[in-house]
Amino acid sequence: MGREGAGNAWQRGTGARRVDGRSARRAGAAGALVVAGLLVAASVGGCSGAGADGAGTGAGRTPRTSAAGTGASAGAAARTGVAAAPLTLPAPTGRYPVGTVSLHLVDHRRQDPWVGGRGRAVPRELMVSVRYPAGAGAGRYPRAPQLTAREAAGFDGLNNFSPPVPRGKVAWAATRTYAHEGAPVAGDRQAGRRLPVVLYSPGAGDPRSFGSTLCDELASRGYAVVTIDHPYEAPAVEFPGGRVARSVMPAEMVKAQKAGRMTQLLKKVSGVRVADTRFVLDELDKRGAASPLPRGLRGVLDTGAVGMFGQSAGGFTAAQTMHDDRRIRAAANLDGVMGYTQRDDDPSNPSTVGRDGVDRPLLLMGMAGDDHHTVASWGAVWRHSKGAWMRDLTLRGGRHAGFTDGQTLIPQVARQVGLPRKDVEKLLGTVDPVRSVAAQRAYVTAFFDRWLRGRADGGLLDGPSSRYPEVKFVR
Repeated sequence: MGREGAGNAWQRGTGARRVDGRSARRAGAAGALVVAGLLVAASVGGCSGAGADGAGTGAGRTPRTSAAGTGASAGAAARTGVAAAPLTLPAPTGRYPVGTVSLHLVDHRRQDPWVGGRGRAVPRELMVSVRYPAGAGAGRYPRAPQLTAREAAGFDGLNNFSPPVPRGKVAWAATRTYAHEGAPVAGDRQAGRRLPVVLYSPGAGDPRSFGSTLCDELASRGYAVVTIDHPYEAPAVEFPGGRVARSVMPAEMVKAQKAGRMTQLLKKVSGVRVADTRFVLDELDKRGAASPLPRGLRGVLDTGAVGMFGQSAGGFTAAQTMHDDRRIRAAANLDGVMGYTQRDDDPSNPSTVGRDGVDRPLLLMGMAGDDHHTVASWGAVWRHSKGAWMRDLTLRGGRHAGFTDGQTLIPQVARQVGLPRKDVEKLLGTVDPVRSVAAQRAYVTAFFDRWLRGRADGGLLDGPSSRYPEVKFVR
């Protein structure tokens, strides 16, 4: 892969990006694609695809139900040797409790690009969640699971934390977010002002819920945060009625490798993600009975003040969508390569956001060693964004997975299953997890406060701060 610490930021989700030199050279030579913890090279003979469990394709906008039976699944996990202790996430620090509702959205104008064919038209379906500031009585409503039982089973079998995190040993379905399902929206929102909107796209092969720490934080500070799953790329996405869309990426990667079309696959994945995001924006723009939002949220979201962020491929998605769609006013990219390449330092196959740059605010936040001087696609965006507000921040001692909930979850997993420290550091680096989370919360919130609300941040985004020595400003 070239330089020390370079890796497949775009292709990976939460996983550790650094591999040993021999594996790096093999990946580069064979054109391997790393996603969902899999290295697929020319030597791979085959890999099973997945698809949707259950018959038919649902329509309408049925709210997603919570993981019924999560407690039962935890009990079953204990019987099969899975560590039963639930993993916990850090509580948000804003003034509001957090509410959430999940939505099933169907784009009847677009055939799903990953399934169907042979005369069978399948519209593109999405699951999204909306987090929002809730009223004081939110505690009476159940806290949403990070993953439903079915999604957790899919994640356990195909996730970006492996191989260091063993399969079948973690009770992924037991984790609760701090978002309360169906809680009423807060009624004291600055004399009824509408909520600015922030979209979130996860890393490649990750579920939308693995950014819960930052998404809950923003909602607690008065934002409506819309998280987007990308079905058939994520390990498992559960639709109403219990149907599960399982990842087809392993099979797609094998086919692309054999045909020498890895770049085309990367372009397709990115294009699908951007199209998903723009469809969600279209849905949020609908008014009255046509809106997919529950009645209590209709008219509450300010779709004239929309930002977006994401980790890894989700960060690329945020920047590319802002390039393609004027409705995005500001974007933050957490350690995501913005080109169709296998290597951080490879300038070939640039994206249009790389060739054109951006004309609206863009925040780059990378792990140690990743900045616009070392990541070719970041440098291209930096050079071509004439006059745009940009910042390039490095999390000292950080690693790729640290920009997800893995920053908090993996140390707990390590204690439960006895992971060596070196394996944890490959995933998360050496930065203190509590300090890492605090820094990410501070800078992401300050960024959207400045550009969606016009709020002063005390100069936090203008230069180094003694409050967050972990964050380096790259010039």
